[in-house]
Amino acid sequence: MAQYLDDEARWQAVRERDVDASGVFVYAVATTGIYCRPGCASRRPKRENVRFFDDWRAAEAAGFRPCKRCQPRDENPTSPYLQAIIDACRRVAESEREPTLAELAAGAGLSASQFARVFKAQMGVTPKQYAMSHRAERLREALTETERVTDAVYEAGYESGSRAYDPAAQGLGMTPGAWKAGGEGVAIRYALAPCELGWALVAASERGVCLIALGDEPEALETELRERLGRAERVAPDDELDAVLSAALRVIDGQAPAADLPLDIRGTAFQRRVWQALQRIPSGATASYGQVAARIGKPKAARAVARACATNPVAVAVPCHRVVRGDGGLGGYRWGIERKRRLLDREASHAGEGAACHSAI
Repeated sequence: MAQYLDDEARWQAVRERDVDASGVFVYAVATTGIYCRPGCASRRPKRENVRFFDDWRAAEAAGFRPCKRCQPRDENPTSPYLQAIIDACRRVAESEREPTLAELAAGAGLSASQFARVFKAQMGVTPKQYAMSHRAERLREALTETERVTDAVYEAGYESGSRAYDPAAQGLGMTPGAWKAGGEGVAIRYALAPCELGWALVAASERGVCLIALGDEPEALETELRERLGRAERVAPDDELDAVLSAALRVIDGQAPAADLPLDIRGTAFQRRVWQALQRIPSGATASYGQVAARIGKPKAARAVARACATNPVAVAVPCHRVVRGDGGLGGYRWGIERKRRLLDREASHAGEGAACHSAI
């Protein structure tokens, strides 16, 4: 805030449409009678017509009206750019090639660095990450609908087959050819073991754990694995992956935190944002579907959050069991409502023990 104390510094922020100055001050234009945020994408006024105020209340007390474009009364400094972000996302979705950061920023009326900050604040991922995720999603659809992998790669917007493989792997979890073949040629090591919650199947690729499923019978869990990656090569664990699988079982039984468990899970950009938000809910706490939606900047997407929870492939490691209904009810759970109840009771008990120890100290 100190860098915006004098009028010269504030005018510089207005000239540069500095989004970091939003919430620090507003500027008003005498010829229009309107006040704006420093980062407003509207036409720049002449310096002699500009007045500065510490906040919107002072501007309105002086007789100025709020800008309808940047909505300077809104407490959320990224919200004025929501439509620009929506337009950028639509452009990514509709473009045959991936738009550059400079192109997206120009469309929003911001510099590249400002657009990148605003985009990440609103979407939770960088523009590049969003574009890669969207293109990987298009590749998944194309692989399903076309006969040849090469055709799917170009249809998804990749400029060459070789360029598709490394970025696409981040969204597919494997090469495009292996994904189209149902995981054929991908080594999936898995283990079945009894646990506190019944039986657990833990599967891992070379990158990390890709499936944690809970159930009453091991046969049903193996069926689920075959349905997800029907032609993956299922092999016996080696020593390195044995350690990963053992760590996952400790997480399931509540004997270790999930933070250090390597994961190899794929999903859309929205699903990954939801799963990341779930991982930030502390053990012993819960959040409603609506609260999770608000935390990822999509307050009206509670149902979509519920669907993302239902498609979470790694039980406990991504704690979808910590999401409940707005009225406090447990809601659904992919691996059974009774398991969800037991998980929450166990975590609440451990949290209570920790609080008791802390108070004793």
